[in-house]
Amino acid sequence: MQSDWLSCLDNKVGFKGFAVPKESQAKVAEFSFRGTPAKIKHGDVVIAAITSCTNTSNPNVMLGAALVAKKACDLGLEVKPWIKTSLAPGSGVVKKYLDKSGLQKYLNQLGFNIVGYGCTTCIGNSGDLDESVAAAITDNDVVAAAVLSGNRNFEGRVHALTRANYLASPPLVVAYALAGTVNIDFEKEPVGISKDGKEVYFRDIWPTTDEIAEVVKASVLPDMFKGTYEAITKGNPMWNELPVSASTLYPWDPKSTYIHEPPYFKDMTMTPPGARPVKDAYCLLNFGDSITTDHISPAGSIHPDSPAAKYLKERNVERKDFNSYGSRRGNDEIMARGTFANIRIVNKFLKGEVGPQTIHVPSGEKLAVFDAAMKYKNEGHDTIILAGAEYGSGSSRDWAAKGPMLQGVKAVIAKSFERIHRSNLAGMGIVPLCFKAGEDADTLGLTGHERYTIQLPTDVNEIKPGQDVTVTTDNGKSFTCTLRFDTEVELAYYTHGGILPYVIRKIAAEQ
Repeated sequence: MQSDWLSCLDNKVGFKGFAVPKESQAKVAEFSFRGTPAKIKHGDVVIAAITSCTNTSNPNVMLGAALVAKKACDLGLEVKPWIKTSLAPGSGVVKKYLDKSGLQKYLNQLGFNIVGYGCTTCIGNSGDLDESVAAAITDNDVVAAAVLSGNRNFEGRVHALTRANYLASPPLVVAYALAGTVNIDFEKEPVGISKDGKEVYFRDIWPTTDEIAEVVKASVLPDMFKGTYEAITKGNPMWNELPVSASTLYPWDPKSTYIHEPPYFKDMTMTPPGARPVKDAYCLLNFGDSITTDHISPAGSIHPDSPAAKYLKERNVERKDFNSYGSRRGNDEIMARGTFANIRIVNKFLKGEVGPQTIHVPSGEKLAVFDAAMKYKNEGHDTIILAGAEYGSGSSRDWAAKGPMLQGVKAVIAKSFERIHRSNLAGMGIVPLCFKAGEDADTLGLTGHERYTIQLPTDVNEIKPGQDVTVTTDNGKSFTCTLRFDTEVELAYYTHGGILPYVIRKIAAEQ
């Protein structure tokens, strides 16, 4: 982790790149934390979370983390009070065996109290940092770190102020919380100082396999699982008291900010629209490599200055109740506004700036991506996206395809796609195109300020998976791309305007 961290400090701004000048990498920012002098520097941990179903349903690593906590507490080690620590198991059984083992008290002593069950920090529900810590990070441009046992660490997902996010096992999360930094070599540097003034190393607090196995055998009992899961279908009083409509159709509530009737079938006819020309389209965004699905459709917190926040405020939702994009994915109005809203997204139009904005090419205005997309839509213009390699990497998030479709994106031209995301784009009727080998937007001299016409045949029978397609621009450039509808089924989705109308028409035809 340390070598990766040091390389990220030097790398250019972008995915795993912070471009911190050498002379500034060791700077220390001083601040006051609840009346006590404190310091923070690049790589310091401000969030340490044992979270996510991926790891927190494994008794070996959970009890291993508790043993690390016990050994650390016995030696008198502490976690700095401004590090936000939390424990969110994936199962209620975890509390039972941590209590049975008698080890939960040591996790509590280090700040790893149980805060809930299920998705928390991993999905971006990490909550606010203390105001003094947040100010120290912001005012001094500190690249702060989060270490979590989750399964996603995209920039901007865990927390807006933690640019360096590392995934680690639950026992390692405790160790990094004690060390207080990711810039440490555990084999050579101490994690802390014991109560008798001696240096304590990683090896001093790490449990053996036998120690873990002994605690697991004594504390993880079959009845714990039976008792917990027998109650699942019984629910709880709050759940059981929810009113349920007797209607076979869902009764849409137009005032709901969580569930909204989506427009996928609006104005739909039973005749497929067929091939649609992409003519004189503007470039909405111009990306480099490694744009993830979390860049495209973040699942984390809703920034207070974002279009989604504005939508919620207009409906009298207070900031404390914004929740996350992940929790509001049943509302297309919010998710369309949240598309390309990742605070760490890098768009070449912005020339070094980082953030969810773009340039509206005709006017030259710098706008939030959603606002620019709606401006193009209202003006009657199609849009496309230029991208580098591995476009759509990360989790296979359906909103990363649905959101761009709702914003009016008709095609994505990239060096390469993540397999599932490319298929998802096809499923939403967006044309995926790949530059030819050795070519990309830069080598072709494309700035994104051009207007793009994709020469797709108008007769759907002439469109074949993997065929060559010519793209021309309004300034005379012409280049060939590979059409990445890879199967006849994906091509059928496209000609139907997406997988959803395709399924409706198929069901209707069968009846």
